[in-house]
Amino acid sequence: MLDTMQRGTIFIEDMEIGMSRHLRKTVTDRDIELFAELSTDRNPVHMDDAYAQSTIFQGRIAHGMLTGALISAVIGEQLPGHGAVYLGQSLKFMAPVRPGDAVHAEVKVTAIDYARRRVTLETHCAVGNTVVLKGEALVLAPSRKFD
Repeated sequence: MLDTMQRGTIFIEDMEIGMSRHLRKTVTDRDIELFAELSTDRNPVHMDDAYAQSTIFQGRIAHGMLTGALISAVIGEQLPGHGAVYLGQSLKFMAPVRPGDAVHAEVKVTAIDYARRRVTLETHCAVGNTVVLKGEALVLAPSRKFD
């Protein structure tokens, strides 16, 4: 299940500090399987219930980068949206995401360099009140001047 804000483009000329966008997605077993297939990361902590029970997580968890990909979805679809180009991303994984968890992914504008079309975004994902991922992204934003 995916709950998202309006998709499209926010041009750099229309951005303001504090502007934010988000999506909410429930991570499924199928999502984890597809991500494993795509990434070729078949670590048993993601794929094998019995193995995962013996780890510090005491059960299967989603790939950290699957959670990070939700940040990419917000950036690529909403803020800045279509035409955005990722320049960099830092991620700190704070807690595991498990199959069935509803992840709230959010980005917020913290700095804008209008001359260079660069936007700095605070990024985070949460499951309920638990922050599972936090970081910062730098993106090249679309501009009406170059559209």
